[in-house]
Amino acid sequence: MGKTHKRTVVRAGCGARTARRRGLGASLLALTVAGAVLLTGCGAGDGGNSSQDSDKSGGRNLPLPAPRQPTGGPARGDEQGEQSDAPEATPSADYLSTFALDVDTASYGYARRTLAGGRLPDPSTVRPEEFVNSFRQDYPRPDGNGFSVSVDGARTDDGRWSLVRVGLATRPADSERERPPAALTFVIDISGSMAEPGRLDLARESLDTMTDRLRDDDSVALVTFSDEAETVLPMTRLGGHRARVHRAVASLEPTDSTNLGAGVRTGYATAVHGLREGATNRVVLISDGLANTGDTDADTILEQISSARRRHGITLFGVGVGSDYGDALMERLADKGDGHTTYVAGRDDALTVFCDQLPQNIDLTARDAKAQVAFDPETVEQFRLIGYDDRKVADEDFRDDRVDGGEVGPGHTVTALYAVRTRPGASGHLATATVRWLDPSSRAPHEESQSLETGDLREGVWTSAYSFQVTAVAAYFADVLRSGDARRRPLPGIPSLDELTSRARTLANVTEDEDVSALATAIGQARDLDPCAEDCAR
Repeated sequence: MGKTHKRTVVRAGCGARTARRRGLGASLLALTVAGAVLLTGCGAGDGGNSSQDSDKSGGRNLPLPAPRQPTGGPARGDEQGEQSDAPEATPSADYLSTFALDVDTASYGYARRTLAGGRLPDPSTVRPEEFVNSFRQDYPRPDGNGFSVSVDGARTDDGRWSLVRVGLATRPADSERERPPAALTFVIDISGSMAEPGRLDLARESLDTMTDRLRDDDSVALVTFSDEAETVLPMTRLGGHRARVHRAVASLEPTDSTNLGAGVRTGYATAVHGLREGATNRVVLISDGLANTGDTDADTILEQISSARRRHGITLFGVGVGSDYGDALMERLADKGDGHTTYVAGRDDALTVFCDQLPQNIDLTARDAKAQVAFDPETVEQFRLIGYDDRKVADEDFRDDRVDGGEVGPGHTVTALYAVRTRPGASGHLATATVRWLDPSSRAPHEESQSLETGDLREGVWTSAYSFQVTAVAAYFADVLRSGDARRRPLPGIPSLDELTSRARTLANVTEDEDVSALATAIGQARDLDPCAEDCAR
């Protein structure tokens, strides 16, 4: 997909941080422990669809979504309306921002794990959109497949700059009884680091528990990899065959190095061989992402299994583990595999992954989903999409359905946050956000839109709705953690880590949300670890 945006503001920290060495692998316990409750129907709440098609332009010549004819052309280079890295640069005439949807959360989970271990995360592993999307949102939900669209915003403490939030939501997840049967191929890393007590031994115990809790009409296959890959268990219907699955789990033993490429190839081959019509077919990759044998490049690995991905719709759900974690490779694999990735730091995280996130990825409500935000040049002087650096799409490819977007399941919300500088005295239409997706069954295209006016920016960030404040805190936190990249300048109105800690703690108290409480803890840990925490944010 094309990548065409420039950035309005870039982070400048107090200098590059010293390279940090990560500790060796973490336990597979968490992911398979929670696999025991893999599909037990942890549901999402109800909601209605309040999204609407609207264009409050008043007849002015406003930027509109890209033309409807497919182009299939290449990305256009750096020519979009976000400002160049130079602060004195004049705005481009292009006021469109286009990106593929992404519901990954691994970056935030890994940052929390790293901070809890007494280290600051490498700035290159920090993806702000994954921080923002790690928190529940109360966006209205549609009745059927596709999305609702919500747009809101609030003023920052920095002059004419505001934060604008585009919120997308899918329908609630089906109950356990209503969901389709699952055909899940687990691809499990059994390299040498998994030999330590509390890792593979507890993983075996957890897989046994999972086997007892899945439905009779579900199917499971098991592939392991170290220096080579092996199909330990072909696709097996659980009804009447649980003892066979238990025997396969008991056979798991740690061996040598990590040939992740062989594991993915064998996993997909096993999934294709055991493909079930009418079931949801998924490959679940469980690894620390530290490929050191065979193919180690994501593009090369995915090229060899592209037929299974495209012809059969088998997507990849990546679950990352370990304090020494190959974040870049796992994220690239998930993006190229039309799937998602998350990170598990402990037992509680694993319960969330396998009880909430994996069921949401079992079924699909939208394929190749993309979003495009059209800013009004009469009211907007500058803008910057916060994150989604690896998901940007050429504007002209918005309606080219041959260009990959994101696959999204039920129960999901997707948030995109923009820093927007309005023109002096600006009044009227500010932006229109449009999401486009293909129906997962018919592949027919659909769109929904929603607009925002300058008058909707009356509230300040810290007096806005609690959910908006949580979004802002998560985005600002990610921005501070990326301050090790001297090319970046801070987001407008960014608080210090000390202030962010205080705000997060207040939000945790008023919302009584354990996830927000964990965010406050992580920010406090970063504040205590960062010697330039106060200066970097200013």
